[in-house]
Amino acid sequence: MLRAILWDVDGTLAETERDGHLLAFNRAFEALGLPWRWSDARYGELLAVAGGRERLLHDLQSQPQAPPAGPQRLALLDRIHRLKNQYYAAIVSAGALPLRAGVAELFADCAAAGVPMAITTTTSAANVAALLGAHLGAGWRTQFAAVVCAEQAPLKKPNPQVYLRALQILDVAAVDALAIEDSPAGIAAARAAGIDVVVVRSFYFADIDASAALSAGPSLGSSRGWRPLAGAAGDDRITLRDLVRWHQARPAIR
Repeated sequence: MLRAILWDVDGTLAETERDGHLLAFNRAFEALGLPWRWSDARYGELLAVAGGRERLLHDLQSQPQAPPAGPQRLALLDRIHRLKNQYYAAIVSAGALPLRAGVAELFADCAAAGVPMAITTTTSAANVAALLGAHLGAGWRTQFAAVVCAEQAPLKKPNPQVYLRALQILDVAAVDALAIEDSPAGIAAARAAGIDVVVVRSFYFADIDASAALSAGPSLGSSRGWRPLAGAAGDDRITLRDLVRWHQARPAIR
């Protein structure tokens, strides 16, 4: 029985990586007078490192102009990351990061059916609050039975910590939950926690191997292009009925 929907954030709720975090990092570099910028392609490579602060530290190791490893590098890392988060919040508040198609409608489906939802992300609580506060209002937290972010789950995906903590808060067995993800690390984290996954493909992860998922498709806003199971007949988007059907069919799919 499907008793909870667990949502990833970056790339799943909104195209935050391409249209938010990347822009914010480059603006922070420029504001601090730093000589490097990340291209779309370079940022796509860096997404193999989970966590914005972690991928920044990884990149600094390859920048010849960066301070040597030690306190100076860590101090610069903190300055960049703080400023980047401020720019990210400004991008969100300016309305430049809309929710992806079908997300708000699926939120409404779950609320109407009384199916609890959780946020399960290893991005920061501040970034989550900026995004969801802009779209759902100041009381956005009341729409979720659990909100687990980097502060509560410091071990980044593909480690399953974020999902295990969410299940504990929800008091729901893994077999009764369903995760919505967009990345290989997210899929691996959910599956390591015993949770089945539906994949909504994002800009940077459009062509990932989603064979471990129950279903994968390009957008929650359209029932077209979903494999291995298409949307329910007559629906023009992915609905809670689709999620329930996929969840019930998981032994056959596997």
